[in-house]
Amino acid sequence: MGAEEDVSAGRGPSGVTRRAIRTTLCACGAFYVCLYGLDRPVAATYALFAVVSMAALSRIPGTGGQRAALLVRTLPAVWMLLTAGTFLAVRTWTAVAGMLVIGFAIAFVAAAGPRAAGAAPGLQLLYILPCFPPYAPDTLGQRLGGATFGLVLLILAEKYLLPEPRGTTYRELAAGAAGMAARFAAELGRPPYTLPPAEVEAARTTGESLRPLHVEEAERPAGPGLRDRALAHTGLGARTLLGRLATLPPPPPGQPPLRTGRQLLETVGRSAAETGALLAGTGRATDEADALRRLREEVREAAEREPQPVAEVRGRRRAALLEVADAAVAFATAAELAVRGRRAPLPPGTDSGRFWYAGRRAPALWWHRLAAHAGPRSVHFQNAVRISLALAAARTVAGVESLPHGFWAMLAVLSLTRTTVSQTRATVRQALAGTLLGALLAAGVLALVGGHTTVYAAILPLVMLVAFMVGPVRGVGWAQGMFTLVVSFVFAQLAPVTWRLAGVRLMDVVIGSLIGVVFGLLAWPRGAQAELHRAVALLLAREAETVEATTAAVVAGRRDTAPDDRALQLALSLAESAYAQRQSEPRAPVAGAPDWQAAMITGHHVLWGSRRLLARAGPDLGPGNGERLTVRADGVAARMRSAAQHAATVPSAAAPASAPGAPSAGAPAAVGTAVGGTAPAPAAHAAPKGAGGGGAGAGGAAQVPEVVAPSEFFAAQTWLDSLTLDVERVLAPCRAPYPAEAETADSAGPSDPHQS
Repeated sequence: MGAEEDVSAGRGPSGVTRRAIRTTLCACGAFYVCLYGLDRPVAATYALFAVVSMAALSRIPGTGGQRAALLVRTLPAVWMLLTAGTFLAVRTWTAVAGMLVIGFAIAFVAAAGPRAAGAAPGLQLLYILPCFPPYAPDTLGQRLGGATFGLVLLILAEKYLLPEPRGTTYRELAAGAAGMAARFAAELGRPPYTLPPAEVEAARTTGESLRPLHVEEAERPAGPGLRDRALAHTGLGARTLLGRLATLPPPPPGQPPLRTGRQLLETVGRSAAETGALLAGTGRATDEADALRRLREEVREAAEREPQPVAEVRGRRRAALLEVADAAVAFATAAELAVRGRRAPLPPGTDSGRFWYAGRRAPALWWHRLAAHAGPRSVHFQNAVRISLALAAARTVAGVESLPHGFWAMLAVLSLTRTTVSQTRATVRQALAGTLLGALLAAGVLALVGGHTTVYAAILPLVMLVAFMVGPVRGVGWAQGMFTLVVSFVFAQLAPVTWRLAGVRLMDVVIGSLIGVVFGLLAWPRGAQAELHRAVALLLAREAETVEATTAAVVAGRRDTAPDDRALQLALSLAESAYAQRQSEPRAPVAGAPDWQAAMITGHHVLWGSRRLLARAGPDLGPGNGERLTVRADGVAARMRSAAQHAATVPSAAAPASAPGAPSAGAPAAVGTAVGGTAPAPAAHAAPKGAGGGGAGAGGAAQVPEVVAPSEFFAAQTWLDSLTLDVERVLAPCRAPYPAEAETADSAGPSDPHQS
């Protein structure tokens, strides 16, 4: 890792220094009190390693106060893990079986978001430590007491010692976006009824600021709880609202906007301002949001009563305004859920499918998240299988071969195994070099000092402080080398040792490293890369299917207030989790990779628009307009399948980008079946004349021959136009003349408000 400041992870120089000081003071303080003050070496060992596991091995994001709160919540889990490890150490096979089950469960909980993922390595170590001989259930009290003492000191230090300032919260970012939306709505109500280019660019920049990669990790709404889901939904609603306002078509030249349109925009502006105040904590009212819901329904009902068909300019303008109103209503509803939690009832007429999580309790939401990832296509499931098998293998080797200090081998597996085999190999090389140098230095010190424990007690705090300061900044080699010194000086105070202890440490790290490499090679060696391509390809195919099915229902006038879109929701969830992991893996720039995040945003837009149209469908559009809309939908779906074809192929760094719409070089022959259909012809996406489809680059705003049709036609057409623009964004990186990694633009995280 470089020395650059990483505020979100707390790994920049200042954050690392604070954490190193807190860890050293708590670990050494708890160790010395238990060992020299109370003469309890077992309690001293567990006190020190409890602090090291949760403060150094774990990477819990956030400020000291946020970490302290999480540590308090994990204390019961720590007690259960120590108890289970103590009793399962009775036999090697019981310890191995426990490692398989408990190791998988701890690693799999990472699906719950960055905080759970950050705490998982430390919790793994707190099971590993007691599951080794000697089998001593009579010492369980000392083990629990020592670990609790160390963690209480750490909680107090995190809360009160060298506190970090909290960064901008996601609610504050969303509140800022709400204020911008209110200003845009006011500007769109005045001539020339469009936003200037500077404001459009500001909308894009503000939307980008709500992307998870641009938000501090601790502030990302990625957890399974109701408020986190609602806050993720709030950010998506804010981005959608800004995008709809920025592309709102103006009224016909020389004609002022209709009174209902002005009223709708004015109410959208007031609702957005009210929602911003609610998110910022300066207001509690929701009157304007309620007024917008009523006005939106009145406009829709008036459109249904209006003599049909209507002219295209009028129909498109009204459909776009209703899209803006729907985005503002969704934004307001999600924000109220994020702020008030289960106390916020869903207003009458709200799509319960969109806000399915409202009113649900935390255990049900946690189960929903974990169940969604309980399969081999989830990267969280893959990671849990990989690490649990590797840890179980290390525990088997340690038990069968009676390795002295065998838990060091498991610690090496835990700290060095990565999600890709190439990353694991590179990490192991550095770790072995650092451990070798650290072992040589430790052997020299142990040989010179011998049994003078006072010397080890005096130098341990300094060595530990340097280890925890240098390791995160200079890389895994330095970390392993310095930690070798730390554990050598710790065990030299617990029992008489010789210089051979350093050799034991080196042997254990070598064994653990080899096991990590083997299982990294056997279990999904490419990490999230291949899974991301497959998941996004499947997602785009599901989007195409939903577009076709929804359009067919609108054309036929079939209403469906509870459509079965679970397949699209699950595909969206798996794609987001794969994308989030991909951000932590090394990657070289490649040509031809689509914009992953744009594909996921398109999935949300497909879900929202499909539900909205199906709830309002009817009557049938007739043969002429039905054919126009079907052809338009077929073009959008074909474009999505073209993007799926690109996403399904893992391009090499040297491969040139192929033209969007044609299969990439080296694409598997069966990819059409894998993603839900065959690749379309390059021209299949073009909007036919008279279909009402705008230019792709303008999101449907370009003027086309006049069409008269029912209001439902223009509502569906506006949705398809916005999806056309979305798909163009997905495919934009595929046309780049130079290799570009679209993945670096964002990180979704497991924050899908529908499924994950």
